[in-house]
Amino acid sequence: MPSTVIGYARTSTLDQTYGLDAQLRDLTAAGCEKIFQEQVSSVDKSRPELERALDYVREGDVFVVTKLDRLARSMADLVKLRDTLQSKGATLKVLALGIDTSTPTGKLMMNLLGSIAEFERDIMLERQREGIAKAKEDGKYKGRAPTALRQADQVRQLKGEGKTADQIVEILGISRSSVFRILRQE
Repeated sequence: MPSTVIGYARTSTLDQTYGLDAQLRDLTAAGCEKIFQEQVSSVDKSRPELERALDYVREGDVFVVTKLDRLARSMADLVKLRDTLQSKGATLKVLALGIDTSTPTGKLMMNLLGSIAEFERDIMLERQREGIAKAKEDGKYKGRAPTALRQADQVRQLKGEGKTADQIVEILGISRSSVFRILRQE
């Protein structure tokens, strides 16, 4: 099966039609045969067209974006997206940076960016652990009770009323495994 060149374009707001038009123009010029586009903020949890594009990608395909910030929210997000493409046997091409993960240099650049992101995350987590340890030492950090455990009394009450596990899940909005875990603790 021949590979497909797939493009993804995104702007943050509906007002940015010129930005979207420019991306579409550049993706078409880069040979994209299928283009997914959306106008949503990168901080939105859901980017349905990006999800559709990633579902569409097959082995040997090339996934093209004009700039990194059109694709990823952070370096960690970029690494995750790159790994998704890599697991499907597809490559990533970023037009503005000239990065193409089908080449050794492109792979090196992506790995460098990924290593920097991982380093930044490790430093952030280390600082967080130090802050939590200090707060515990000062008696200011208690942690939080697991969400489902806070509803243990309600789970038991509903079970006592003859509700099934599925009904309890629906009523309380907790997972089925949490219901059984609570009921096993009796």
